[in-house]
Amino acid sequence: MAKTPFAGVTSSAQRITMPPAPIETKTSTIALDQIIDRSGGDSRPLAPAHVTNLAESIAAVGLIQPIAIDNQGRLLAGGHRRAAIQELQTSNPEAFKKHFSEGIPVRRYEFDAAENVELALAIEATENEKRRDYTPAEVRELASRLKEAGYHYTPGRAKAGQKSFLPSLSVIVGKSERTVQRYLSEEGSSLNTTDVVFRKQLEQSIRSLRKLQDIKPSSPKEHQLLKEIPAMLDRLEQTYSQSP
Repeated sequence: MAKTPFAGVTSSAQRITMPPAPIETKTSTIALDQIIDRSGGDSRPLAPAHVTNLAESIAAVGLIQPIAIDNQGRLLAGGHRRAAIQELQTSNPEAFKKHFSEGIPVRRYEFDAAENVELALAIEATENEKRRDYTPAEVRELASRLKEAGYHYTPGRAKAGQKSFLPSLSVIVGKSERTVQRYLSEEGSSLNTTDVVFRKQLEQSIRSLRKLQDIKPSSPKEHQLLKEIPAMLDRLEQTYSQSP
């Protein structure tokens, strides 16, 4: 049993002063249908696109941060995560069973949100602001897991039916795509100069070929060249994914 102190949480509207006593918390798992709506309804609407991205990410790597509930099972923080898991249960039962066969990870706060609305709002604000600070190595490990799950890992836009790992990874770790890219680029710091140059040349070639696909051919020779580009891209992307 852990105790979480709350000295006060500042929102855009007001400062909510918390009672001096710490709030006991316990991490466990419960059934999805035992997580009920928060008292008074959601404080902000759910974004469908964000829910879908989360569902896809959770299918690949699981739930990284537990959902926060009160002692009655009422939702305190994690509405998008709950909605994403509900979507996953319907759209990908196999992934749902893989990650949640023993229940949904939750952080249970030992108080009744219906009896202390201000405390519930304060915990919601604190939970939403609190993000685990992933190291570059952890971000690269998550990227590898997304790659293994079939996410688009090579430069350029994803093909039809492919999921791009960068937006999903950004959602998972709570960092901008620019920061995630910087973390991933640090992976090459231990490579020798020849390896780094080779990977960069591959990236440039892949981008150039993808741009050529958008050009309308004006001659039979150009038309034939465009027909050969997909096979060339497949070989380059395979080489890129296997390069050190």
